[in-house]
Amino acid sequence: MKKTFYIALFLFGGIFSGNAQEETTTFTLTASFFGMKSNTGKLFVAIYTTDATFLKKNHRGKIVAIQNKQAIAVFENLPKGIYALSSFHDENNNQKLDTNFFGIPKEPLGMSNNAKGFMGPPKFKDAKFMLQTDKTIAIKVN
Repeated sequence: MKKTFYIALFLFGGIFSGNAQEETTTFTLTASFFGMKSNTGKLFVAIYTTDATFLKKNHRGKIVAIQNKQAIAVFENLPKGIYALSSFHDENNNQKLDTNFFGIPKEPLGMSNNAKGFMGPPKFKDAKFMLQTDKTIAIKVN
């Protein structure tokens, strides 16, 4: 009986430790931004994980400097999964996305997959991508 208990413990222990190794595997996402018209201000970058939170509540965010009209944001320790990325160039450095009377952004935007909206913001399904290895993506901000 004792032998059976130890065999079962060994088998289940191996299964649980195998799952733990899979869950701890993380990746690095490097986002390279181009197309900015100036080096003034900062680039605000947000990463999203679901359609429900897209452009509402980010999973992670960064504010990065712009040099030579380009910027790079690196997100480390991301688990395998589906993500979408948005950004805006805060040209006047007021730390918010400026919009007009109708809510249309007045500052340049960029989305993963260079997704564009039609009569509104882009959709998560158009901006999403799978992260299952370290990855670099390029995004035009305009």
